[in-house]
Amino acid sequence: MSEDLENKEIIFSEQDSDTKKVDNNDSESIVDTNILRPKSFDEYVGQEKIIQSLSIATQASKKRDESLDHVLFYGPPGLGKTTLSYIISNQIESNFIHTSGPALERPADAVGLLSNLSPKDVLFIDEIHRIPKSVEEYLYSAMEDFRVDFITGTGAFAKTINLKLEKFTLVGSTTRPGLLSSPLRDRFGLSYHLDYYDDKDLSDIVIRSSALMNLKIDKKCALEIAKRSRGTPRIANRLLRRVRDYLEVKNIKTFNEKLIDESLEIEGVDTLGLDRLDRQYINIIAKNYQGGPVGIEAISASLNEDQATLSDVVEPFLLKIGFIVRTSQGRKITKDAINHLGIELEIQDQERLI
Repeated sequence: MSEDLENKEIIFSEQDSDTKKVDNNDSESIVDTNILRPKSFDEYVGQEKIIQSLSIATQASKKRDESLDHVLFYGPPGLGKTTLSYIISNQIESNFIHTSGPALERPADAVGLLSNLSPKDVLFIDEIHRIPKSVEEYLYSAMEDFRVDFITGTGAFAKTINLKLEKFTLVGSTTRPGLLSSPLRDRFGLSYHLDYYDDKDLSDIVIRSSALMNLKIDKKCALEIAKRSRGTPRIANRLLRRVRDYLEVKNIKTFNEKLIDESLEIEGVDTLGLDRLDRQYINIIAKNYQGGPVGIEAISASLNEDQATLSDVVEPFLLKIGFIVRTSQGRKITKDAINHLGIELEIQDQERLI
């Protein structure tokens, strides 16, 4: 592959449809958030089985000099779906084209994007479940046969034009795989579910990020940040930045547990990683609805928060740590949630909790 194709990234954004190329080796052109992004599978922490499978697949495709099978990543936000897509592009030494489902509003958007792909390019579509149905149908033949059929003219003058495409790899990312249609989902040769990280892996991520940010942190302090990161690397890096900011303002050079507590308390993050909205959610169920069960619509109205925010952002972590349960009647909080927040309920109410 020629040098001008190596280590390039092309981004199509909703705000700016112009093509942008960024040299991945030019540190001056990379925003701070990308500095922490791993560039290879060896640098990636966690998700060992997925890394092993992807490593074999990319090495095999490179050895055969073929495009990689289409890849689907699904799971909660912040677990590394975009990062893995970047790594795939780096491993097979191809262009990385980044767009999102909402950005592909019309079939012409998809056809224009697909027709400009070079051999073995990686086309990454974030929030792929939000692609309109009319656009999605163009992806079927593009993914399977590497061609696009579109109609020009109307009535008796209508004509079908067959456009041949270069063999590329489509990488889709979604937090809601259930919203993907079966025809689209079945066209992905590789499909991976990313799950929450454990505290050890998150601690390793915090230590790695600290080194890249020229910060000194010991394992104990890294673990304290990891425990509050909700099993999510993106949150771990965000909390690390907030602690760094606090230390800089206080003119303190060394991390310690007390300073981590102080800095994250300002951010509203407690020792388990619960934020203000999480606590409000639990308090509403406990005090307004006697611990539940209560429907998500009632909780949303009480908190004045969008239902999608509660179901997609708040509830997954609370379910994971066992602070709420979903029943056929609605949401209920558990004794663990009551004990953690120190909420006082009547004895008869506590007996109703799980």
